[in-house]
Amino acid sequence: MEFVSIRIITDDVARLVAFYERATGARATWFTEEFAELKTAAGATLAIGGTSTVPLFAPGSARPADNHSVITEFLVDDVDRVHESLTGFVTDFVAGPTTMPWGNRSLLFRDPDGNLVNFFTPVTPAAIEKFAR
Repeated sequence: MEFVSIRIITDDVARLVAFYERATGARATWFTEEFAELKTAAGATLAIGGTSTVPLFAPGSARPADNHSVITEFLVDDVDRVHESLTGFVTDFVAGPTTMPWGNRSLLFRDPDGNLVNFFTPVTPAAIEKFAR
């Protein structure tokens, strides 16, 4: 089994895609007006689907802007530099760059739908080794 993507359901696909394109620097591939994907260099995919796509799986199974448990995470080269570049763009920083006990320096913020996003840079030798490319 291989984990390949995470999908965010939203009421405004264009707005959320534009946000993630700006925040990550990745360009979206649009498949329909209600579905787009952003692929990272490592091959993982962030899919963004509109509410009209939910009934294709199971009606009522997902609701937009209602996530209270998942944090979408992106590995970045320099989280402090990324924080500077996002200041003025991101409107809801939850925590500025903070070095976590497990060795990552993390920046936590919310996307326009309120979903938590973590950009992080490994800073301890063990964390750097874990994410060596």
